[in-house]
Amino acid sequence: MSVLESGRAVATSGVADDVVRDLDERLRAAVRSAGVDPQSAPDVVRRMAEQLVAEHDARSLTGAVLPVADPAGVVGELVARLAGFGPLQRYLDDDTVEEIWVNDPSRVFIARDGRHELTNTVLTAAEVDDLVERMLKTSGRRLDMSRPFVDALLPGGHRLHVVLSGISRNFTAVNIRKFVVKAARLDELVELGSLSAHAARFLAASVRAGLNIIVAGSTQAGKTTMLNCLAAAIPGTERVISAEEVFELRFPHPDWVALQTRHGGLEGTGEVVLRDLVKESLRMRPNRIIVGEVRAEECLDLLLALNSGLPGLASLHANSAREALVKMCTLPLLAGENVGSQFVVPTVAASVDLVVHLGVEPDGLRCVREIVAVPGRVEGDVIETEPVFVREGHELRRAGGVPPRTDRYAARGIDVHALLAEDG
Repeated sequence: MSVLESGRAVATSGVADDVVRDLDERLRAAVRSAGVDPQSAPDVVRRMAEQLVAEHDARSLTGAVLPVADPAGVVGELVARLAGFGPLQRYLDDDTVEEIWVNDPSRVFIARDGRHELTNTVLTAAEVDDLVERMLKTSGRRLDMSRPFVDALLPGGHRLHVVLSGISRNFTAVNIRKFVVKAARLDELVELGSLSAHAARFLAASVRAGLNIIVAGSTQAGKTTMLNCLAAAIPGTERVISAEEVFELRFPHPDWVALQTRHGGLEGTGEVVLRDLVKESLRMRPNRIIVGEVRAEECLDLLLALNSGLPGLASLHANSAREALVKMCTLPLLAGENVGSQFVVPTVAASVDLVVHLGVEPDGLRCVREIVAVPGRVEGDVIETEPVFVREGHELRRAGGVPPRTDRYAARGIDVHALLAEDG
C-alpha cells in the first residue's frame, strides 16, 4: 500500500469525520456569504461543494491535509447536509425504499417491497428536530403545541407526517411515505402481478364509461397507485378535479386541476378542509371528480356529487369491499344529526358502481383481491353486491357478477358482456 493509499485509508476512518466536518463548516460559511438558500438552490450548493472538495483534494497532494477516499461521496454528503435532508437523504434517493420512519433518533426504519428494516442510521434529537424544520420549510406548513400533527409534501413529492414530542412519547415521530412510481397505468399493474389482464381491460372500460369506483384497502396496499392508474384511463376530453389532504395523485391528463387542504394560521383562521374542496370542485365545471382518502364527513358531499350524475373515483381504508360500503354508509353520519341511515344507505347503493379492494400478500406483493359490482339494490339496510373478479390463490379470476349501468358502456361503444366473457 502506498503512502497516499494509506493516508486515504486513515481518512475513511475516524479522521474522515473531521475532514467532512471541516468541509461542512466551510461550505456553510460560503453559502451564507453568497446569500444562497440551500433548499431552493441545491444545484448551486452542489457546485460550491464540488469546488471545495476539489480544492481540498488538490491540497492533499502537498500533504497539507488528509485526502478523502471518495470525493463524489463527500460532495453528496455535504449537499445532503445543507440542501437535502441529512442522514435520511440516501433513503430518499434510493428508489427501492418505499417509506422511512423515525420512532426515536436511534431507531430509523425503512420499508422495501412491503417489508420493514431497521437501519444502522443513528440520529440525535436535535438532528431530528432540525430535519423536521427543514422539511416543513419547503411546504409552508407548521408544527407547534397548538398543532402537534402535520401532513406535508416534500420537494420530491413524498408525503411527510410528523407527530410532535409530547404527543409522541419522548421524541418527535416522523414518517416519510415516498412516491415510488411503480405503475402509472393499469397494464403496468398487470406486469407487476397486481392485476390480471382481463380485469385491467374491464376497469379501463369502466372508467371510460363513467362508472363511480371506490378503491379500498389497508395502509400501503397501493390505493393511491390504483387511483392514478384508473385516472390515467379517463378520456382526455374530460375535465378532472381532484381533492386531497396532501398532493399525492399523479397521472397524465391534459385538463386536470388538483386541490389540497390547508391548515389554519396562527390565529386559527384560514383552514381549508377536504369537505370544502369537494364542494368547491363542483363549481369548477368538472366532468370527473377524484377524492383521495375519504376519512370523515366529506363522504356525504362526495355521495351527493356522485348521486347527481357526476362520475368519480375515491379511496378509503377498509378490510374488504363489503366493509368499504359499510364505511361509506357510516362516514356521512358524521356530517350532522339531520343525516340518517335511511337516506345514506340507498344513496350509497345508487351512487357507487364498483369497489376495487386491494391487499398486501405475505411476500409484500400489492394486489387486487376483489372487484365488486353494486347493482343498487338494498335489502334490510344491507347493500347487495355482485363479485365481478375475485382472487383465488395467486390469480384474479372472473366471477359471475355484472356491473350496473351497462347503458353507459354501450354509449361509449363498449360491449361489456362480451368484454367480461373474454378469456382472461
